[in-house]
Amino acid sequence: MARCGCGAGLCCCCCGERESRTPEELTILGETHEEEDEILPRKDYESLDYDRCINDPYLEVLEGMDNKKAQRYEAVKWVLVFAIGVCTGLVGLFVDFFVRLFTQLKFRLVQSSVEECSEKGCLALSLLELLGFNLTFVFLASLLVLIQPVAAGSGIPEIKCYLNGVKVPGVVRLRTVVCKAMGVLFSVAGGLFVGKEGPMIHSGAVVGAGLPQFQSISLRKIQFNFPYFRSDRDKRDFVSAGAAAGVAAAFGAPIGGTLFSLEEGSSFWNQGLTWKVLFCSMAATFTLNFFRSGIQFGSWGSFQLPGLLNFGEFKCSESDKKCHLWTAVDLGFFILMGIVGGLLGATFNCLNKRLARYRMRNVHPKPKLVRVLESLLVSLTTTVVVFVASMVLGECRQMSSSSHSGNDTLSLQDMSEDINSSIKTFFCPNETYNDMATLFFNPQESAILQLFHQDGTFSPVTLSLFFLLYFLLSCWTYGISVPSGLFVPSLLCGAAFGRLVANLLKSYIGLDHIYSGTFALIGAAAFLGGVVRMTISLTVILIESTNEITYGLPIMITLMVAKWTGDFFNKGIYDIHVNLRGVPLLEWETEVEMDKLRASDIMEPNLTYVYPHTRIQSLVSILRTTVHHAFPVVTENRGNEREFMKGNQLISNNIKFKKSSILTRAGEQRKRSQSMKSYPSSELRNMCDEHIATEEPPEKEDLLQQMLERRYTPYPNLYPDQSPSEEWTMEERFRPLTFHGLILRSQLVTLLDRGVCYSESQSSASQPRLSHAEMSEDYPRYPDIHDLDLTLLNPRMIVDVTPYMNPSPFTVSPNTHVSQVFNLFRTMGLRHLPVVNAVGEIVGIITRHNLTHEFLQARLRQHYQTI
Repeated sequence: MARCGCGAGLCCCCCGERESRTPEELTILGETHEEEDEILPRKDYESLDYDRCINDPYLEVLEGMDNKKAQRYEAVKWVLVFAIGVCTGLVGLFVDFFVRLFTQLKFRLVQSSVEECSEKGCLALSLLELLGFNLTFVFLASLLVLIQPVAAGSGIPEIKCYLNGVKVPGVVRLRTVVCKAMGVLFSVAGGLFVGKEGPMIHSGAVVGAGLPQFQSISLRKIQFNFPYFRSDRDKRDFVSAGAAAGVAAAFGAPIGGTLFSLEEGSSFWNQGLTWKVLFCSMAATFTLNFFRSGIQFGSWGSFQLPGLLNFGEFKCSESDKKCHLWTAVDLGFFILMGIVGGLLGATFNCLNKRLARYRMRNVHPKPKLVRVLESLLVSLTTTVVVFVASMVLGECRQMSSSSHSGNDTLSLQDMSEDINSSIKTFFCPNETYNDMATLFFNPQESAILQLFHQDGTFSPVTLSLFFLLYFLLSCWTYGISVPSGLFVPSLLCGAAFGRLVANLLKSYIGLDHIYSGTFALIGAAAFLGGVVRMTISLTVILIESTNEITYGLPIMITLMVAKWTGDFFNKGIYDIHVNLRGVPLLEWETEVEMDKLRASDIMEPNLTYVYPHTRIQSLVSILRTTVHHAFPVVTENRGNEREFMKGNQLISNNIKFKKSSILTRAGEQRKRSQSMKSYPSSELRNMCDEHIATEEPPEKEDLLQQMLERRYTPYPNLYPDQSPSEEWTMEERFRPLTFHGLILRSQLVTLLDRGVCYSESQSSASQPRLSHAEMSEDYPRYPDIHDLDLTLLNPRMIVDVTPYMNPSPFTVSPNTHVSQVFNLFRTMGLRHLPVVNAVGEIVGIITRHNLTHEFLQARLRQHYQTI
């Protein structure tokens, strides 16, 4: 049966050919009205359920939990958090080791070729050698993305969506982290203007999601009987810890990683999680530090290299008595740099957004080989630009004595070797160096150190050309089909901008006392803040990376100014890519004018529901004809039916919502009846072909009465086969629905898969009971209703869903303001929010898609039109 792609909510709709296309497909086909229209959130993104289902199996677990078991449970969680940090650090070590190995091999061979060909005039051969290395590495990175497409990019938008409550397919799979880690080392070694720090965040999140599960779909033979932490809520906490560990490993900033997970990642946070996330970040930082220090310096246990990206120590030369890292006067320049950084970041995001739209229309619909060719084209262009600029556009600058003999500012961290060894003297006489080649013909981390700590000067022309070329190529590169980070390219681009400002202030204004490294750092912060729009976490990350607390105030001011400036024009780069993919991401809060709407204005009134005791045939029909992920458990309020139809104010305060859904419910019942003709049971096919009488035979009336009398549950047993007939009146077709709880699709499928039911001749007490571990055994990939062997099921059997439903979910009144609905939904991590009136009757339901900015704007426009 073809499945409707209308969404994960509880509304039912029949999609035509055009309606079944996703907004991305409509954009690709050129069927959008305007190019600049925002892509609407796609409904095929499933939501995650961070709310606890307090049903009978869960209560049984709580009853068997004493203080000692709870302490052991907590201890296991701490051990897993530590293991996540260690594994994330090892992933960072793997990436860093091979990136350094491949990069050193490439530059050593090409540099020797350049030096030899400078005299023989065969530089074209050197260019071909560099192209051979870069194209091969980028080709391998692109092939890994073809294996797992979600491994492309930095992964930060995907992890942000996951922690916001949206399930992105394949984002936390083992195959993803393997392709991500191997792909990013090839893309960085291939000379693309990308960084490995962003993918480290994604890799840490995958480790956090997979390690506590002790199983993997990629390695099916690895299965451990570990029934704990098998819920979206627990996985979210571990993913938060893993993402923070990725930041800590990338920058050597455990506190910054914790704040990053809080600011940019998790939409839902609790106090107990903060300490675990910080512990995980510390474990990742010191694991990576321990191994890197031992491998590079041979001093095991010295802890000299805290992260993949090290900014070194900022310190004025002892010979310059007038030098200060920064002064109060410099704050004015820093604010101006923040404004310019925000403008540059907004420009970068605007250009990259247009490129992303172009790729969606002209690259993604074509065969996957076209994406590989695009990556190779970017690599080819980047390599030629780097080689030609290094050979032709550079100027020979005089080496300072400190640069020539050793850099005192980094002696404590043994960083002088990295700076001095990265100085390139292509085509320059003795005691001079090629400034453009020093920036371009080196790994990006070495170029950042040059801009931060090199005492020699860089020509303003060189810095301007370097900034322009790097700006354009980085913008073009971000979004191609390779694993790629954006932190290091943004830092390098901003550092060149800051160093240019320092040179201009020294040359034209005469401010000789300023420290160029500080302006390079502030420029890096301004540009990076203008691109990603992060504030608190990025401030702490930069402070921890520089190991200089006195930089706290200028960095914070610069980042705030850059964010405020950029927000005038567009969103951050990660939010832009989230919107382009149509992910229904929920912001921190709604706009003020949205409070003109109530829950009744945004809810979905067309409900698909189940009864407390429902036949298997009805459950299968519901599951096969809808794509909803939760169903209200209701009973028909027959006692209030007459008062409802008379117009009693208390009962009918939501009558307009009820009447609007009557025809839809009747249509759903008819559709289910027709769909059951394909059920693989002859008994059911014959039953569906029979005419449904408007009056039940006396024997069935007696049977129903007998079934009602022997039920021990407080819910009346409605006759499962009773469905609206064409001859029913409006009163017979619709009755008020008393709300009793929510039952998830995954729970219903598990009950059917395990044959949890009872026959008419038995009491529901005879129905088999499943434990909490059995209910969650198939997490996170529950079987699909279309994959079940339905021939083994007797359609006349009855399922009692009351022990497994959530009898006390969060609910709201139809008159609740949208801001209250939004805050409840977002802070509690809900997936479904029933709307229940004053007498306990469900009148609608709210899902994530009903709270997206685009949906609320559309409903607000309808509200104004109604007024």
